[in-house]
Amino acid sequence: MGDSSLFSTEQASWGRVAYRLYACTILAGICMILYYRSTHLPATWQEGRWTWIGLSLAELWYAFYWIITQSVRWNPVYRRTFKEKLSQRNEERLPNVDIFVCTADPFAEPPSLVVSTVLSFMAYNYPPEKLNIYLSDDGGSILTFYAMWEASQFAKYWIPYCKRYKVEPRAPAAYFSLADGTNNTSNHEWLDMKILYEEMTNRIDSILASGKVPEELKANHKGFIQWTPEMTSKNHPPIVQILIDGKDPDALDNDGNALPTMVYMAREKNPEYHHNFKAGAMNSLIRVSSVISNSPIILNADCDMYSNNSDSIRDALCFFLDEQKGHNIAFVQYPQNYNNLTKNDTYGNTLSVINEVEMRGLDSWGGPPYIGTGCFHRREILCGTKYTKDYKEDWNRGSKRNPRVDIRELEEKAESLATCTYELNTLWGHEVGLKYGIAVEDIITGLMIQCRGWKSVYYSPAQKGFLGVGPTTLAQTVLQHKRWSEGNFQIFLSKYCVFIYGHGKIKIGLQMGYCIYNLWAANSVPTLYYVIVPSLSLLRGIPLFPNMTSPWFVPFAYVMVGKQIYSLIEALLTKEITVRGWWNLQRMWLIKRLTSYLYGTLAAFLKTLGVSKMGFTLTTKVSGEDSLKRYEQENIEFDTSPLTLAIIVFVALLNLACLVGATSCAVMEGWAGVLERYFLQIVLSGLVVAVNVAIYEGLLLRNDKGSIPWSVTFTSLGVVMLVCLVPIV
Repeated sequence: MGDSSLFSTEQASWGRVAYRLYACTILAGICMILYYRSTHLPATWQEGRWTWIGLSLAELWYAFYWIITQSVRWNPVYRRTFKEKLSQRNEERLPNVDIFVCTADPFAEPPSLVVSTVLSFMAYNYPPEKLNIYLSDDGGSILTFYAMWEASQFAKYWIPYCKRYKVEPRAPAAYFSLADGTNNTSNHEWLDMKILYEEMTNRIDSILASGKVPEELKANHKGFIQWTPEMTSKNHPPIVQILIDGKDPDALDNDGNALPTMVYMAREKNPEYHHNFKAGAMNSLIRVSSVISNSPIILNADCDMYSNNSDSIRDALCFFLDEQKGHNIAFVQYPQNYNNLTKNDTYGNTLSVINEVEMRGLDSWGGPPYIGTGCFHRREILCGTKYTKDYKEDWNRGSKRNPRVDIRELEEKAESLATCTYELNTLWGHEVGLKYGIAVEDIITGLMIQCRGWKSVYYSPAQKGFLGVGPTTLAQTVLQHKRWSEGNFQIFLSKYCVFIYGHGKIKIGLQMGYCIYNLWAANSVPTLYYVIVPSLSLLRGIPLFPNMTSPWFVPFAYVMVGKQIYSLIEALLTKEITVRGWWNLQRMWLIKRLTSYLYGTLAAFLKTLGVSKMGFTLTTKVSGEDSLKRYEQENIEFDTSPLTLAIIVFVALLNLACLVGATSCAVMEGWAGVLERYFLQIVLSGLVVAVNVAIYEGLLLRNDKGSIPWSVTFTSLGVVMLVCLVPIV
């Protein structure tokens, strides 16, 4: 009898010995640096004792954080699925799957974008009668509902077309932007489908631009009558509309095959009740879907994260359905990838190192975190079920609904589960469903699931499972990372701190892995110190590092150079980052630590102390034409707040001023003596200046709308001059 395993797990062997040797030498260098700091403290405050102590604390933090990051680089694993074995099973035995898509604002997340994502899921290579697609519209917009109604009509043509020609990707927007109609399809049919799609999107975009649905169109579907003039995005009743009932024998595509179920949901909103943002929407979807389809597997994805691989469901099921190793797997997490990054990734938004290195390392310790999109869950576990050895999954769940049940009655029952008051005095948002009160509801929910005894799996196929839209401006990037860093740091400061909450429940390696992200925000303070104080000390003639001829110079130089070389190699090995792209990552690494992470630190502390409440700002998926043009040309769009720009410009100008001052001193006193005493400080300031070349261009050489305003330039310059005049010790 052959091996019946549906997946395999392989440990990475290449380069592991070399990496571990490198890591050990870096650790030795770090220990020598810390020893040097503790034994060479300046004798007096005038010689820079306070500065030295501050630098020592920053380096101690960096040492701790570096050790934390080793947990995910020590023993990464790779997963491989065997879909052919799954396909040998009777298709009737495959479980039903519910797919959740969340949107919140038709203007920040255009309905045409949402529709393309929804259609990509409807066209999965999976029995359509077993697929149920749910859209949560937290904006409660009739414009989004209209777009979904259009999608339900277009799906009758699109799904058979995709399956007939096995097209990839199955998101029409992505497909038609890549395909030319010559691959596996007739030019005539390809053109007809493209025209049909463009006509649909033109109608959707026109109605979005007008802001209202014409009365004659409202007569086409009963669901439109639920919208009244008094309704707003923040105050409206619950709405559940089954646009396609996959259990209805008459719900067929143009080839006569069954269609997936399609459901629109807008949970109730009332200013008197907190709606808990995306976590609240997801929990409403869990309840609403339980009375309509109740599938044992749930996939959730962001509205801009379309399916790029029509076999993703089958790949995920290889993990859940494996009889020997799948019994304790709670969720299967796919990586988050963007399809709109420029060649050199101007804003450093690629997640390649996280996806290809860190997530695989986390997988070796018990599984990756839940990252909020592209994740397949077992329904029961998402609802709070604890792991036990005798747990058995009911894979037939959701397949027995009476197809003749009255649809409106079913919709009304579902609407009663999406009201503002339903969760009052229940465990929803606490022990059941996604966790409330944390800005990164996905990370905390995944942690709680793993602490209940379950494992997770990371799967990154050669053909990416999901592709989405990344930020295209500096403001979008700063906002996104502020939200991520704030939420993760909030977890660390709460009772859910992984070293406390996870103690004895998950492995120490996984605890350390979580802290890589939980402590993103905390990196802001030592980074701010490290890019300001050594440069000012250079200007003041205060040496903070060993002389070039000192034996202690070696560990400092080795750690600085070794970490940068490894970072470059690691990035290039992902095969998605260029050398220039890596350099852009270094600039954005600095910018995010000085802005996003700093804001995240302050916000997390204020919320932990109860001074402020949790908020959620949606990252817009729309940019103006001029802004997009500059993005494609890889010019930074300095469109963020004046305070954010002021911090960035201040650090860039300060290091430039200090470097110029050191150069002037070297010219007057001789290069040999200056380099002997201040070489590492000069290198540090020089690196900050080098990575900020794009900032200087935005200050002096650009005159487009995306450049840095003169008001910010003059303000920052004034602060730099003031700081340079203030003595430091």
